Parts: sequence; structure tokens; C-alpha cells
Amino acid sequence: MKYIIIGLGNFGASLAEKLTAQGNEVIAIDTSMEKVDLYKEKISHTICMDSTDEITVRGLPLEETDVVIVAIGEDQGASVMTTALMKNLNVKRLISRAINPLHEKVLQAIGVNEIVHPEEETAERWSKKLCLSNVKDSFELGENYSIIEAGVPDEFVGKTIKEIGFRKTYNLLVLTTKSESQEKNFFGKEKTCENVKGVVTPDQVLRTNESLVLYGANKDLQKFLKREIE
Repeated sequence: MKYIIIGLGNFGASLAEKLTAQGNEVIAIDTSMEKVDLYKEKISHTICMDSTDEITVRGLPLEETDVVIVAIGEDQGASVMTTALMKNLNVKRLISRAINPLHEKVLQAIGVNEIVHPEEETAERWSKKLCLSNVKDSFELGENYSIIEAGVPDEFVGKTIKEIGFRKTYNLLVLTTKSESQEKNFFGKEKTCENVKGVVTPDQVLRTNESLVLYGANKDLQKFLKREIE
């Protein structure tokens, strides 16, 4: 996949390095030439440029980029301006970093649904979340086990947990299911809210646009996810 990461602070640089190491093509951008030089051997491409300059930004391969991540740190003004510019340019998928609650509200008002909180979420977690097919979130439990959130595969819609046989067939445990709804935010704009249904029962029927929260060994989770793209 192809990524553009704007901001080479601790989070942005770490994420760019991990995505590059996983075989993705990454363009990392920062206004500091020192940072660009520092990471040029560790990231696919590094560019020194002002991400708030629309003319310059239009020269980036945005149409071929799968995900744009605005990871700018302390400069909230640059973060908001860059995010708004990327939103106006209709990039395929936009993720932006929030510094504080007010910053997050402004990003939501712009229409950004995917917001990163580096103080709470690691680059390792986001690199897995971005690279694994159908994974919406993940949490590692030691070296060999994880909890992941993944979309319900089309062939599972309308079937019960018991019918699918997650434990027997995939050696995985379904902890719960989640769905999304739209609510108004502080500025009157719609934002996406998650609804957790609680502990699943064998007779629970899976529905379209739901997510599964799965626990298991990493090898079994990978095998389950891989079956969807084979």
C-alpha cells in the first residue's frame, strides 16, 4: 500500500519506519530538513515541504495514495490547515493526530472520523491496524496473542456465532460485537459513535456493518484474516 505521513515527530517517524519495514511505500513529509535527512535511509521517501501550501501539496501523488496521515505535533494551526486541505482534495482515507480535546473537536468539525491519540496509541498498533486486511483496531497481549476488531465477512452475515463455529473452525474466541451510529458533535456536525453489544451468545446473529472483537493466537488471527483475501 501507499502512504503519505505528514510530520516526522516521534509518532509520525516511528509509524513511517514501521510501515516501510512492512513493505509499504511511504512518503514522509516535514518542514525540518534536519528530520528529513535523519530518516531518509529508514523511510521509502522523505520530503522537506510546507504541507499547508496548496500548490505544493497538489504536486504529491494523492490519487495513487491509499492513506494520508497528518501526524503534525505541537503546531495545531498547521495540523488543522493541512487536514482541511487534504479533506478538500478528497484523499481516499484521511487520519489526523489530535493534541488535545479542543483540537479533536476542530478536526471532527472538518469531517475527520479517524483521529490518532499518540499518547494513548502506539505506532506499532497503528501499523498493524493499517496493514492487516479488514482490521479496524488491535491490542497485543504479550508476544503471541492479540485482540483485534475486524469487520464481519459478507459470508457470515445472517448466521449465528454457533453456526460459524469460531472456536472449532478458527480456534478464535468472539468477545463481543460492535456497530456504529451517527451523532451530532460539538459543532453540529455528524460524528461516528461506537456501540458495543456486550458478551456474545451462541444464538447471536451477525449483521452487515458490524465488527467482531476476536481473541486468539497471532498465527490463528492472521490465518483467519488471510482467508478473506485468498
